[in-house]
Amino acid sequence: MAADLQEKTNRYEGMLADALDEAVQAVPDETHLGAAAADCLEMAESYLDDGRHFKADDDWVNALASFSYGYGWLDAGVRMGLFDIPDDSHLFTM
Repeated sequence: MAADLQEKTNRYEGMLADALDEAVQAVPDETHLGAAAADCLEMAESYLDDGRHFKADDDWVNALASFSYGYGWLDAGVRMGLFDIPDDSHLFTM
């Protein structure tokens, strides 16, 4: 079971990092939606950093949770139209 947790954690880390690379802010910075996009991006990046910290400490459960939460923040931003993604992206639920 530990191997499954580690594999899934590593996979989610990669997915979140790739998703952060793909997402491009679609709303103007100086608007309320721009502030919301910045918040979503900051949360996703923070959870990626937190997850990497947990992983380095061999805390795989909290690392997976962090990567999952970060991905959720970014995915929600995409679904709300705060970010543009490539049409052929397999990383988001569009």
